Amino acid sequence: MALPWKLHGDGKHVSPDAIVLPEERMGWTRTIGFGAQHVVAMFGATFLVPLLTGFPPTATLFFSGLGTMLFLVLTGNRLPSYLGSSFAFIAPIMAALAGGDDLGRASFGILAIGVLMAIVGLIVARFGTGWINALMPPVVMGAIVALIGFNLAPAVKNNWNATELSGWVALITIVAVLLITVLFRGLIGRLSIVLGMVVGYVAAVFMGEVDFSAVESAAWVGLPAFHTVGNPFADPTLWGLLPAFLPVVLVLIAENVGHVKSVGLMVGRDLDPVTGRALLADGISTMLAGFGGGSGTTTYGENIGVMAATRVYSTAAYWVAGIIAMLLSFSPKVGAIIFSVPSGVLAGVTVALYGLIGLIGVKIWIDNKVDFSKPINQFSAAVPLIVGIADFTVQLGAVVFNGIALGTIAAICVYHLMRVLAKLRGGEMDVADPVVTGTNEAVSAGERH
Repeated sequence: MALPWKLHGDGKHVSPDAIVLPEERMGWTRTIGFGAQHVVAMFGATFLVPLLTGFPPTATLFFSGLGTMLFLVLTGNRLPSYLGSSFAFIAPIMAALAGGDDLGRASFGILAIGVLMAIVGLIVARFGTGWINALMPPVVMGAIVALIGFNLAPAVKNNWNATELSGWVALITIVAVLLITVLFRGLIGRLSIVLGMVVGYVAAVFMGEVDFSAVESAAWVGLPAFHTVGNPFADPTLWGLLPAFLPVVLVLIAENVGHVKSVGLMVGRDLDPVTGRALLADGISTMLAGFGGGSGTTTYGENIGVMAATRVYSTAAYWVAGIIAMLLSFSPKVGAIIFSVPSGVLAGVTVALYGLIGLIGVKIWIDNKVDFSKPINQFSAAVPLIVGIADFTVQLGAVVFNGIALGTIAAICVYHLMRVLAKLRGGEMDVADPVVTGTNEAVSAGERH
């Protein structure tokens, strides 16, 4: 059977004014090299999620590679993308494991999100994305994404104070991340998180903070550490976990839609018609991960950066990356090395990483020019942020709503309720006073609204 890619030029060079399109490829030696580069780009973030949540790294790598190849099949090899672990799952997984270490409980939440994402993908493929924008305008979407990151702040403090030397290891790690980001350009600069972890890990070794016993006893080759998903019919309390996971769907939608638009702009094509398939593929990938014990997946911005730097958008490189990830998953030694990373290194990385997740929400506001002189936007962002950061909790029977779930509900309800009431009253609401907006122009602007 003939492979679906045609050779770009001589397969060795890309001229300065050209790009390698998704349906093209370089020579196979170079294609394998580009695929390995994508593995390096995704690896730090993909293994960081199981490291933070306790999920098996080998199973996560397996479903990451499998999900990537499935994504390429369902999008007809038109959308180059790598599906790695989504940080949006960290907070709800931690909430699900708060009462014990039964990973099957958290896997049920991941599975449920995968099913919902697949349904959303089918709806988008049929009706487009307009209904998403109506339900969650940028001010709401930004608030939800932001609170998911900021909700994790207490976990950083716990890791920072885990041992006597954790704080020093954390400080070395975060300083390394910052220095690498500033001093290096290209791929090295984009890998500042994982390289900073390497620096922190080496420092932790010298400080006696790393236990190598599990690494020494792990086999070089073996099956990924799969586990079964929890059964909600045998354990009805699993249904109570869903409110904490549901907001993740909104983040995955935003990430996938943004990914499609970004790649479309870079290759000069309208890829919006593929959005529904992309959401469906990510949903099915997340479902498979939920069934087998991997972390939920999403499209990776890190790999978009690699494509922008190399001008190679060939989906063949992503097939290579998916295969390499699956091969790595069959080494328990790899999983043991990942799990040997001490809490101090995690604290140093996550003090920036969780904040960056929150700032993705802020970026949504900026990119969409959300006007925060309007009270409807102010309260739609302010209320859910505090609810999420403070991690308010409400329990109704067996169902527990944590800060992420309550913050999401607050963002949607505050926005739409204020909008309906404003329309019933007639006209727009006055802008807030200058104490809130911080500008004297707000007073005069209020007269114009």
